[in-house]
Order: sequence, then structure tokens, then C-alpha cells
Amino acid sequence: MNYGICNLSVIPLRAEANDRSELVSQVLYGELFKVLEIRAKWSRIRLAFDSYEGWVDNKQFLTISEEEYTNLISESPTMSSDLVDFITTSNNQLLSICMGSHVQAAAFMKHSFEGKLLSRTFPKKHIIDTALLYLNAPYLWGGKTPFGIDCSGFTQMVYKLNGHKLRRDASQQATQGEPLSFIEESEAGDLAFFDNVDGDIIHVGIIMEDNYIIHAHGKVRIDRLDHTGIFNYEARAHTHQLRVIKRIIE
Repeated sequence: MNYGICNLSVIPLRAEANDRSELVSQVLYGELFKVLEIRAKWSRIRLAFDSYEGWVDNKQFLTISEEEYTNLISESPTMSSDLVDFITTSNNQLLSICMGSHVQAAAFMKHSFEGKLLSRTFPKKHIIDTALLYLNAPYLWGGKTPFGIDCSGFTQMVYKLNGHKLRRDASQQATQGEPLSFIEESEAGDLAFFDNVDGDIIHVGIIMEDNYIIHAHGKVRIDRLDHTGIFNYEARAHTHQLRVIKRIIE
């Protein structure tokens, strides 16, 4: 088995070994992964955090040993907390990073980081404060950063920054937590999931107080939530059909 670490700001994780292939997720600075298959220009990887798989360009990550991987994975996660910050490389160059980057790995790569850190688990009430930091971030299929993020990337990153683990896709996240019977039972920080006409989970958002929801749809935005789904005042219509509400954090 081979192992790797992301030594750049953010790299694309693709469905196939091709630059034109679908972006399925992103790998942020300091994230660790196992390398499952190596080709001339591409490698198929499995991320340590959520076991998500995809293809990355061999030029965009650093190969590490099993011992180094084991040592790094045993460290408590420490993440950058500002929307944008900087890493100083060993040759005194600046590398921009975004919120949620794994800066505990900086010393291993002979980099230095002097910004604000997140390294503990926060209570549920902190979820909405974190979610609001992404407000107006543009929607990007497969995105995980304030400069482009999809619905499940948004919920995953918000929970991750608060010390809680969600899987990557909305359909996967819908298998976590405890279901609630009614919206009235929900609390700020719970997740609402939405399906299509075929019954497939295709969207997720974070419930706020007073029947509002924050979610990534065109951009990270706040809309109304009712028993039917998400009501968009700009469109004057329901845009998503409610399927289930899940409580991940008590």
C-alpha cells in the first residue's frame, strides 16, 4: 500500500484519470490518503477522513511512507479557521490555504503556519455560526472551499470545523444520525435532506431557527423550510422536496 499527503492549497479529486473528468470532490492542504492504484500520470486514492475515492494528478501530492502516514494520522486534527490564510514553505514562499486545511501536517512538510487554529469539538449551537462563514460562497459541484462548494461539501465542512464527522455525499450523509418525524422537532444544526422524483437523495442543508435553512444552491444561501421543502422567495416556488430530517449531534 502507498500513501500520500496534499502539499498544495487544494487539488481536484476526479471520477476518472483525466483532466476533463467530473470533479467529485477536493483534497485540501494537509489531508492524508491511501494510494490504491498508480498509473503514469494519475493515482486513485482513498481519503483518510471520509474514505472517499477518486483520481488525483501525480504532480499534485507528496508520497509518504506507511510509518509517516501512521504517525500523522495519529495526531489530533488541527485546522485553519480563517476563510483564507497562508503557509510559509521551506524556501520562504507563501502558499495560500482555505478554511478547514489540515495545518498539523505543516511541520512534517517543513512548512510553517502562524494563523488561527481549530483543534477541538464545539457544541451544536456553534454549527450555524460556522455555516454563516460560507454565506454567498458560489456553488461548485465537488467543491469544499469558500471559493466554490456543493451542498454536501458545505455540510461536511461545517461539521468538520466543529469536530464532527460527516460522509461526503448527501445520500451517504442521509444514512447517519437519527431521523425526526416533524420539522417542529428539529433544532438549529440538524440536517434536512431532499429527494428527486425517483426518491434519490440529491440535496442537503443545515436547519436554522424559526424554520429557515442554510444550503448551497447557486450559492450558499438562506431560505425558508416547510413541510413541503425549501421555499425560495426569489423564485416564488419550492425548489427542493423534503425527504427526511436527521439529528447528527445531540
